[in-house]
Amino acid sequence: MAFTLPDLPYAKDAFGDLISAETFDYHHGKHHLAYVNKANELVAADESLQGKSLVELIKSSKGGLFNQVGQIWNHSFYWQCLSPEKQEPSGKLKELIDAQYGSTDALVDKLKAEAVGHFASGWAALNLDGDKLVVTSYHDADCPVAHDAKPLLIFDVWEHAYYIDYRNARPNYAEEVLRNAINWDFVAQNLDGEGASRADQAG
Repeated sequence: MAFTLPDLPYAKDAFGDLISAETFDYHHGKHHLAYVNKANELVAADESLQGKSLVELIKSSKGGLFNQVGQIWNHSFYWQCLSPEKQEPSGKLKELIDAQYGSTDALVDKLKAEAVGHFASGWAALNLDGDKLVVTSYHDADCPVAHDAKPLLIFDVWEHAYYIDYRNARPNYAEEVLRNAINWDFVAQNLDGEGASRADQAG
């Protein structure tokens, strides 16, 4: 079964100036779609790959195929991490954040520092390790599931994620989106693996 481009969970113009409809046109409609198309092309050319899930391919491939399937997973998860309406963490997630970082603002500061400090293309991430929150980052198409990590939040720092709206100012993009457009409800669902399972099935 071929991978397909998942629909965005919101309208392309829902974020106003934070993330423009034009950015979604290119980021989702062109970049993400290109990864889907290339992955399908590579899988179709090798019978041993056919019938494998996205996660199975991520864990068993390398090189060109890994880059495509890793980016399909990363983007499918990233879209769900965004919310056009500002949210705040609550419940168990809020308790974990406060216990470890003192406040949501402090966690966002750490995520922003990871995103801004990451050299070249990649992803900033918030994972769960046991009962601890871990802020980390991944280079290029690498992703949490390749390392059996439990992802809660992933944040795109490839230049195509922000250049239309913020030009080369990655710090401004990270500040605005991390503080105002994170779907903390989705992050909380990932404590139990619900959100991650939806991304694993993407395509």
